[in-house]
Amino acid sequence: MLDFFSEDVPWAEPLAEGAVILRRRARDEAAGLMTLVSEVSAQNPFHHRITPGGHRMSVAMTNCGNFGWSTDARGYQYSVQDSATGKRWPPMPERFRALAAACAAEAGFEHFQPDACLINRYEPGAKMSLHQDKDEEDLRQPIVSVSLGLPAVFQFGGFERGDAAQRVLLEHGDIVVWGGPSRLRFHGILPLKPGIHPATGAFRYNLTFRRAFR
Repeated sequence: MLDFFSEDVPWAEPLAEGAVILRRRARDEAAGLMTLVSEVSAQNPFHHRITPGGHRMSVAMTNCGNFGWSTDARGYQYSVQDSATGKRWPPMPERFRALAAACAAEAGFEHFQPDACLINRYEPGAKMSLHQDKDEEDLRQPIVSVSLGLPAVFQFGGFERGDAAQRVLLEHGDIVVWGGPSRLRFHGILPLKPGIHPATGAFRYNLTFRRAFR
C-alpha cells in the first residue's frame, strides 16, 4: 500500500488500512462525468429496484459495462443484461474506466480494470443501508466509489453489521477507494438531506466501479 501522506497524492485522507478518501479528486472533470451519466441513463433509465424481500429501494439505479448489478425476487446478481428490459447494459465509457483505474492505483491497487459500474441516484431521503460488497468473484479487487452532486454522510464500519461505523461527509468530486484488508467492511449512506447542487440539481450521484468476474 502507498504512504497516504505522500506528496504524490496530497488529497488522500485515510479511513482504515486499505481504505482512503481522495478528496475532490474528480471535481475538475465532474461536468464531463455527468454528461456521460446522462448518456448511459438515456440508454438504460434509472430504476428503483425491488429487493428479494419485496422492498422498493429508495435509490434509483442504472449500470454500464460488461456486467451490471441488480436485485429482484431472485436475489442480488451480476448479469450481462438488465432483467427488467432484457437488453444488454450500455458500454462503460472509457473516461469512467480510466478514472477508476487511476484512482485505484493512487490508493495502492495497481492494474484495476473494472468490468461493471453501478450508478446510483439519490433524491432527498434516499439512503443505502449498511452492507458488504461481496457478490464479486475476486475479492482481491478494490471498490472505487465516486461522489457527484449533493453532499452525503458515508458510513464505513467493521466486518459485522453491528460494529461501530465512522461517519464522514462526502462532497462533490470525492472518491473513496477500499480493498485489501478493508474490502469486506460494511458501508452505507445516511438519508440524503434536501438541497440544490449546481451540477446535479436536487440529486446526488454515485458511480461505483467493481471487477465482477475474474
